[in-house]
Amino acid sequence: MVAVAYGMRDETFGLLTAVGLGLLIAGVAVGIRYLHWLRLTYTVGETDIRVESGLLSRAARSVPFERIQDVSLEQSLIPRLLGLVEVRFETGAGGKDELKLAYLTQAEGEELRELVRARKDGVGLAGEAPVPAADGTVSTPVTEPASEPLFAMDTRRLVTFGLFEFSLAVVAVIAGAVQQFGDFFAFRLWPASLDNLTDLQDGVAGRFDWLASAGPMMQFIGIAAAIFALLVVGLIVGVATGLVRTVLRDWGFTLDWTDKGFRRRRGLLTRTDVVMPAHRVQAVKITTGIIRKRFGWHGLSFISLAQDSGASNHIVAPFGQMEELAPIVRKAGFDLPADMAPWQRGAVEYRVDAALLPALLLVPAAAITAVVAGPLLGVLPIAGGAFLALRQAFLWRFERHCLTGRQLFISKGWLAPELSIASRIKLQSVEISQNSIGRRRGYATLHLGLAGGKMALRGISPQRAYELRSAILASIAEKDFSQLAQ
Repeated sequence: MVAVAYGMRDETFGLLTAVGLGLLIAGVAVGIRYLHWLRLTYTVGETDIRVESGLLSRAARSVPFERIQDVSLEQSLIPRLLGLVEVRFETGAGGKDELKLAYLTQAEGEELRELVRARKDGVGLAGEAPVPAADGTVSTPVTEPASEPLFAMDTRRLVTFGLFEFSLAVVAVIAGAVQQFGDFFAFRLWPASLDNLTDLQDGVAGRFDWLASAGPMMQFIGIAAAIFALLVVGLIVGVATGLVRTVLRDWGFTLDWTDKGFRRRRGLLTRTDVVMPAHRVQAVKITTGIIRKRFGWHGLSFISLAQDSGASNHIVAPFGQMEELAPIVRKAGFDLPADMAPWQRGAVEYRVDAALLPALLLVPAAAITAVVAGPLLGVLPIAGGAFLALRQAFLWRFERHCLTGRQLFISKGWLAPELSIASRIKLQSVEISQNSIGRRRGYATLHLGLAGGKMALRGISPQRAYELRSAILASIAEKDFSQLAQ
């Protein structure tokens, strides 16, 4: 429609033609989706759920209950206004939804979710009363399960969180849109045709001809004012973008504990309702930021086999104090590290190599810069190498690990630390790797297989890596993975 409007912008009825064509295309699309919805049926059996779809050619898909890792409900803006939900069945197959039902009424969606979970657990629903489902089969009404509130964010907390979510992604989008559709507004950021760098320089210089004719003092003031205005505008746009994104994503954020596990609900335009059984939580991750750390704010997420809208982690408390996160961690069956935990650091040789290798590349750069631009600028690459060396020294101090009887703790990061906690019996594999430099210098990497995520200990001594592997494998062999839910 935009292309038609642009091509016929000089015609008398160009805009009306474009609008009419757009309405026709939208009507056809809505009609096709409606016909597809009429032909979409599902059946909940004793051992699986079966979905049949297709308008001209029919397709039937069946997924056993034992393969279903999660059942979530999602509502975008228009379905939410109409009281409809999209039911997603997560099987852990590479993060893809094996089945998706769009759309059911909200009552039918919640009823179907509880029914599938009950069949998966091999139990029936108490007080079942026959109710016809969308395909004519019989299901049962489900009452709202009793829940215990664990975490929630009110409007004040949400706004505070948004102020820390600084983002400039919208600047690139706006700049691209203005350049692409600048003809509609008789404005362009730069010349339409840039054949070479000279065209770009001429285009930029043309914007500031008035400054070149001013005196040195006015030039300095003008440049300083322009830089200051640019920083202020960037700050305002970045804060506003982060605030809007946070409000849209986490509006009405609540985390409850139910008899099925953790239930998280959030979203303003798109409302999601996800339930995570505690026994499927493979690990927990606590993160923070450079600034928010100074105010005691942290985020908590779960690593599980199911995916969270394509992400490997389920965010269960995006912005809270540690005293608010601790009860959630305990509910998931994990413990925070004790004050006297036996932390161990990595090999010093790994940090020395990580500092020297970039420095070796910066020495030739410093020599070339000193010859071409002068000795003063030649110091800059050397200063960069010194900073990288100092950074590795701090990382050696703050990146460490701790193995207890039940868990493995991995702490990493200097300015924005991150703590990962994994259960030893829920880890699926342990692998030790060494590159050519590591073999000569005496350090290795321990890779931990985790359903739905990745964990690794880099730069530890080979002896320590083999000790950790033996201890973790002994814990894994203690209990069959299929019995962890019992």
